[in-house]
Amino acid sequence: MDKNFWKGKRVLVTGHTGFKGSWLSLWLQHLGAEVIGISLDPPTKSNIYEQANVAEGMLSLREDIRNGEAIKQLFQRHKPEIVFHLAAQPLVRYSYHNPVETYQTNVMGTLHVLEGIRSIDTVRSAVMITTDKCYQNKEWVWGYRETDSLGGHDPYSSSKGAAELLISSYRDSYFPMEEYEEHKTAIASVRAGNVIGGGDWAEDRLIPDIIRAFQNGKKVVILNPASTRPWQHVLEPLSGYLKLAELLYKDGFQYADAWNFGPRDEDARPVQWIAKQMAKQWGGGADWIVNSEKNFHEANYLKLDCSKAYTKLNWKPKWNLDKALSNVIKWHKIEYKQGDCRKICLEQIVEYISDKK
Repeated sequence: MDKNFWKGKRVLVTGHTGFKGSWLSLWLQHLGAEVIGISLDPPTKSNIYEQANVAEGMLSLREDIRNGEAIKQLFQRHKPEIVFHLAAQPLVRYSYHNPVETYQTNVMGTLHVLEGIRSIDTVRSAVMITTDKCYQNKEWVWGYRETDSLGGHDPYSSSKGAAELLISSYRDSYFPMEEYEEHKTAIASVRAGNVIGGGDWAEDRLIPDIIRAFQNGKKVVILNPASTRPWQHVLEPLSGYLKLAELLYKDGFQYADAWNFGPRDEDARPVQWIAKQMAKQWGGGADWIVNSEKNFHEANYLKLDCSKAYTKLNWKPKWNLDKALSNVIKWHKIEYKQGDCRKICLEQIVEYISDKK
């Protein structure tokens, strides 16, 4: 990653008040970019956006990506050069109860961002974030490749599969390879694993549920102990997004495609393993129990094949799962003692950049 590349670049981030969006905004600030954020208010009372003072080094705007005309006007007013689209309804269980909102946000919201890009001629690079759950999950033992079938059992997963089809269609229809020298816009979609890190307070997510329980001296209740997920620290996929955005800007259409940014195979672990390891690292008698009640369907096994990113982008994960969990615990122990969350975020970003693995 070329730090000089990012200095002064106008970068628009949707969903900057969320967990991943906040970490990305802080990283971009560290690199010297001119960051513009578009988002709703933070989704939870406790949130990294406020805890780490993310707004301090950027222009932070409130707007709903479901409002197409407002989004288009924001693009036309600020004329970004690079776009990261992270704004989403990101929760599986919530999507069962709120399917219309989920599709409006994840599909129509993505459409509105693409229309914003299409309405101006300044965007050189756009990275559209979806999810590993966009694949039609067949519960097989090998990782999903970018060419595998899209699908999704639940409303959230299928909305992200639909967003992938939409992104591909817009790229082919409005920003085709054969006309690249005219439009100069390169758009990619990216799919990460289950990201973890300090400052994730979302409901119905394993790591936030564990942290809340441990901080309150309670046993954490887990729902699907045998479900295996590709766990990775949030900085892992973000490093891939940043590298890809830079390559899209510099080298154009050859990188305008779908990309997986997941962890190593050995870091795809069951939920109960995560709970056990975090209890051990937290200490103080922290423990967990299993909720045996019937829950909504969630995939039992899911992981990504990242050979394409390894080969064509020279991108690889740096931190194994033990290191990732250790940094999550470190972040939250500092937060629990009312320490400087912005400082620990920036320290972990610098640590990650400096890691030569």
